[in-house]
Amino acid sequence: MELVIVTGMSGAGKSIAANALEDIGFYCIDNIPPKLIKPIAELSQKGQDGLTRVAIVTDMRTGKMFDDLIPTLEKISEAGIKYKLLFLDADNQKLVTRYKETRRRHPMSFGNRMSMLEAVENEREMLAPLRERADYIIDTTNTSTSAFRERITTLFLGDVSRGMTVQCMSFGFKYGCVAEADIVFDVRCLKNPFYVKELKNLTGLDKQVSDFVLDLPEAKGLVDRLLSLIDYTVPLYCKEGKSQLVIAVGCTGGKHRSVTFAELIYKHLSEQNYNTAVTHRDIDKE
Repeated sequence: MELVIVTGMSGAGKSIAANALEDIGFYCIDNIPPKLIKPIAELSQKGQDGLTRVAIVTDMRTGKMFDDLIPTLEKISEAGIKYKLLFLDADNQKLVTRYKETRRRHPMSFGNRMSMLEAVENEREMLAPLRERADYIIDTTNTSTSAFRERITTLFLGDVSRGMTVQCMSFGFKYGCVAEADIVFDVRCLKNPFYVKELKNLTGLDKQVSDFVLDLPEAKGLVDRLLSLIDYTVPLYCKEGKSQLVIAVGCTGGKHRSVTFAELIYKHLSEQNYNTAVTHRDIDKE
């Protein structure tokens, strides 16, 4: 039985995550009081009714009952039930903007005279211990809905108990860094294919672009050093028991150099049989 518990900041995309998990075979239950998680997990563990992959969403909508989540997680562990905790996040201003666009009330604002920003800040403070416990953290600040769904799919399509997942991600610095990245490489030091007429409208997924980038004399030296560092550090993260390692590669726009290197790292780690996925956060942005 695979159990994923989804929580995080209100407005960070838990409903989208639940839909994506459901699409890849998880039985999803939304807005569950924490005390009900253990009975559901115990029922699922028995393998009854085909509940072999279960995702439970719980958050501040449950009010004071949400205070029981950490004690519940400890009881689940004590009972020998394995689970993965997925925490969804986004920066404060983005969360405020999302709530204003939907005209919904923030769960923390019920019965309280506080601004939307104050509600978000209070929630972040309360959720800090959960974020620290999370096996997976996904920041959706600069991520489109389609890219977010792809990220969930690549992360949980396989067996979530199968060791550490290495997420290779390309991004554009002009759209902001990857908040949840463990390792960040900046490849803006290399010549930009954007300024080559025949390559401008292509991406690092096109052979013409990847060949151009990797054939640069500076790139050849960078590749050797970068892969050497990865080969040394990734086993150390595995030894520490991390569930997810995010390696982010950034260039200016997130379309050419960073995509080329993210694909390179992904293929390199896949050949070593790591549980690896690759996403390109900004490849479709203008």
